[in-house]
Amino acid sequence: MLYFIPAWYQQNQWKESEQNWHTRRMHTEFDDTVKQVQMFHRSGNRDYKILLLSHTPNFRHFLHRQGVYHAPYWSVFDSIQEIERKKTVVFSFHNLDWPEHIEFVYTPFVVIAYLENVKYAQINFGEAGNPIEVSMYRQGVLSRRNIYDDRGFVSATEVYNNGDIAYTDYLTENGSTKMRLYAQTGAVEINEKLNTYLVSANGITKNCTFEKTIYSSLTEVILEVLKMHFTLNNDDDIFCIAMHELNVIAMEAFVKNKKCILSFYGDRYRIKNHPEGREFVRSAKYLITDSEATTRYLKREMEEDILNVIDISPYDSRMDFGISEQLTVQKILVPVDGLPDDRFKALMLALADYLGTNENAMIHIFTRRANYNLPEQLLNKIADILAENGYDRRMVIPDENDDTTAENEELNLEDGAEEPAVRFVVEQCVDELSVSKCIREQRIMIDMRHNPDLYLQINCISSAIPQIVRRETQYMQDGLNGLVVTEFEKIPQALNHFLGSLANWNQAKVYSYNISQKFTTKHLLEKWKKVRAAIEG
Repeated sequence: MLYFIPAWYQQNQWKESEQNWHTRRMHTEFDDTVKQVQMFHRSGNRDYKILLLSHTPNFRHFLHRQGVYHAPYWSVFDSIQEIERKKTVVFSFHNLDWPEHIEFVYTPFVVIAYLENVKYAQINFGEAGNPIEVSMYRQGVLSRRNIYDDRGFVSATEVYNNGDIAYTDYLTENGSTKMRLYAQTGAVEINEKLNTYLVSANGITKNCTFEKTIYSSLTEVILEVLKMHFTLNNDDDIFCIAMHELNVIAMEAFVKNKKCILSFYGDRYRIKNHPEGREFVRSAKYLITDSEATTRYLKREMEEDILNVIDISPYDSRMDFGISEQLTVQKILVPVDGLPDDRFKALMLALADYLGTNENAMIHIFTRRANYNLPEQLLNKIADILAENGYDRRMVIPDENDDTTAENEELNLEDGAEEPAVRFVVEQCVDELSVSKCIREQRIMIDMRHNPDLYLQINCISSAIPQIVRRETQYMQDGLNGLVVTEFEKIPQALNHFLGSLANWNQAKVYSYNISQKFTTKHLLEKWKKVRAAIEG
């Protein structure tokens, strides 16, 4: 059995990152473990299981969003709370035990309950419309928050004192308190009358008793349950651990005695920030990274040659040629997250220079950050850069507030001049679905960061569009499906190479297709087979 231990945590806490449906998502849910599970699940391989270490009362909805609803899993908190239900249950907040004369007010975002014209509760909903939280109020101050499990019961309740959280009770299916986590000290108290938990693996279920009634932390409780779970595992079970500081804490006592694979994903866990993790990495049987760049960083930060490492892309290629050929406008996708200010300025000036030679081109500034006013900030920044260097800022922002606009329009009508069209727009794409939709309309992608965005590059070869980057990668071969450009003043020439010549663009399309065949689900699974064979052999 292959166990995946994910890093699906909320701000380094042992809890899920589920949020209200109306709250702007500040991060993507997609990571290496999501893709690994998707690949195994969709290939029909059922010899795997997700091992959850966090409190995830809405996990079934998470699996549904990722398209792997029936993926098998084992949860530490289900074990602690002795929960055996697996299926979601549709339930209504109307079925809860409300006081008489309660009145519900429906807003566009939440439902508020009033008792005698005083706010009594607020019901929050998840993305699927299911109640996830009911917050209770006393004299206008938050006093309790019930957290609902998508299987139809209260999973935990947070108790507040003068608006500040005092403790969290984790409950059984019937509402009995199993354990209490104190907010100030982090200590955990086990209910002496319900001091047992369930563990199960390989068809064996075992009822165990907690060793203590008071624990110094929630981590200590999780480690005890996890240790007992491992006693039921077979010696040939393999554990793929998403590198995260909580997973390192949980698995450092077991990594030497188990067949463990460590999965590195971008900057989630860098050895330079966690030098104490070097011994943990050395103890692993195998290391998987998301790219050649991550492998290079890992070897450099470990300060030694590593042989048991392989890069397996967390994204597979799926050919979808998009619709950019059908559009008159030539959209140029330009990722800017993490781009230093000096490079950002040089890039914007180079793009503005190119726009003067191609009236059909549009610059689509791309960001994965979710800040509410970020598009406006980026456009103002670009407009200032262009204006300072002699370009018309109206290429970025229409001058709607200028008092002389009407007068200028009359003059333009007289001399035949026209107000310059807006040529810069912002594409704010947080989740992978919005990224894929955006890529389908792009004619070319230019990424001048030191490490190009991995997911964008995979989408580019899947959509068969050329790439302009600072260095050659496994997804872009210089002169074939893109160009390597290190000097910003050469960007207009590189853009013209593909956008000014349909022959060059079509040639890049063919090479993109050829490269994409190396990253199909079939080829990625073959790499996984080699890793498993190396560990088991």
